[in-house]
Amino acid sequence: MSHTTSQTSQTSQTSQTSRISRLTSADFAETVPALARLFVDTVADGGSLGFVDPFDEETAAAWWRGRAPGVADGGLAVWVSREGDRVTGTVSLARCPWPNGSHRAEILKLMVHPDARGRGLARALLATAEQAAAEAGHTLLMLDTETGTAAERLYLATGWIRHGIVPAYATDPAGTPQDCSFFHKPIGPAAAAR
Repeated sequence: MSHTTSQTSQTSQTSQTSRISRLTSADFAETVPALARLFVDTVADGGSLGFVDPFDEETAAAWWRGRAPGVADGGLAVWVSREGDRVTGTVSLARCPWPNGSHRAEILKLMVHPDARGRGLARALLATAEQAAAEAGHTLLMLDTETGTAAERLYLATGWIRHGIVPAYATDPAGTPQDCSFFHKPIGPAAAAR
């Protein structure tokens, strides 16, 4: 299966004057500082995204810059939501790099700024990534999230299938071990066949 990457941003409107757009490689580099701020604010609010307190913008920006090769080669798609010039949310879609996994992709780093929650933005970001995955020919999506969170409730409400919970899988930002729920979702023709 071939994978093509558009060099122009794709933009869609969502509720509450937010707009969601896919970042090109150039857009991504320019957006790293705003993504870093979003990441730090989300972790400070308790988001379990792989980092613990203290977590600063320099560390967050370095993490995001490390994703640049994937964005450039099309292995990673990153969308942001904006209200005006402010980045209020993000989601990423990573295609599987292995030939026997070319049908699947993984949803990563779905984040909405604490001040922008409760307006359907996480749902809109997730739907955007799911649609792009289906359009790219993927038939299976994967993700994981901390058990018992608003994120887990979102995934359950949007048709994701929890296939397991691993106890004490990762720590939250305070360093306390938390359970992790693992999900999958058939999409495209695979979903229609079920």
